[in-house]
Amino acid sequence: MSDTASSGFSPVDSAHMSLALQLAERGKYTAHPNPRVGCVIAHGDHVVGRGWHARAGKPHAEINALEDAGSNAENATAFVSLEPCSHHGKTPPCVDALVAAGIREVVCATLDPNPQVAGRGIAALEATGIEVRCGLMEERARKLNRGFFLRMTAGRPFVRLKMAASLDGATAMQDGESQWITGKEARMDVQRLRAECGAIMTGIGTVLADDPSLTVRDSSLTSVQPLRAVVDSQLRMPGSACMLGLDGETLIFCVEDSRRANLEAMGATVYKCAGENGRVDLQQVLATLATLEVNDVLVETGPILAGEMLGQNLVDELVIYQAPHIMGSETRGMFNTPGWTKLMNRSELTVTDVRQIGNDTRITATP
Repeated sequence: MSDTASSGFSPVDSAHMSLALQLAERGKYTAHPNPRVGCVIAHGDHVVGRGWHARAGKPHAEINALEDAGSNAENATAFVSLEPCSHHGKTPPCVDALVAAGIREVVCATLDPNPQVAGRGIAALEATGIEVRCGLMEERARKLNRGFFLRMTAGRPFVRLKMAASLDGATAMQDGESQWITGKEARMDVQRLRAECGAIMTGIGTVLADDPSLTVRDSSLTSVQPLRAVVDSQLRMPGSACMLGLDGETLIFCVEDSRRANLEAMGATVYKCAGENGRVDLQQVLATLATLEVNDVLVETGPILAGEMLGQNLVDELVIYQAPHIMGSETRGMFNTPGWTKLMNRSELTVTDVRQIGNDTRITATP
């Protein structure tokens, strides 16, 4: 097996792997908690099979590509965006299928961080005489599954914090009025962010003020609703909250759980978390979500929880939808950070993308 450098790969190799990664993107909204994977079977520059992983429990990308290729898979090269699995999970090992089909060579973008795989797939292929090359377009492949990689290596999901604000940074008027700051195109874009995630997280303040559903309303994106995670230290969640009556699961993370039985009778799952000063331990919340196989969390919340997460360095990416209007001085800001009293306390960001969504601007940045 080669190292993870991209040298030694031909333009044809790159073209096939690029297609495999494009195919993997098709599982963007549906593959979780499994990684998004694509596979191309080719003889030279001629593609004979294509496949991607659509849903957990369904055939993996390699199996779908082999089925598409049929007998043409013999003596072909398989280009896979993630190391083929070698263990029995919900489906049989992809390594066995590649060997049985007569694949001559496997090119994979990156190793699988899952401890059940983690190089074992490549070793199993090489043990049968199949040549394996690894590392082609590795950075792109890892970014596609950054939440999966983070859960496997750090025991927590990838956290994306989404905010909607005016040009002067306001998220609501002083009385809480906030619907709607951004336009319908931006709100539809948020539906896609929701569909990418295994969980949507908010604070009890947002629940009490807005009674949000935290669902994916576009059924064409996904048929499985993300988990709804509510940070609610004193368990103030009202029994009338609309999310308790919707499809999907609502998880409530608290410190004081005297109302646990009432809320669990309404279908919620309550987790009691240790915390300082009567507040929920947010790192414990994320660790719990990781045990529930959540790769990616979208945080949609008010300034208090947003400020806490930013202050504790728990945000991996910010997505800010900025509307082209000014709301003035009698407003609420994006982040409540009372400990930031000096310019030196500011959080430096790296802007990774800026684009127009309808009349609004979407800014993507990393701390």
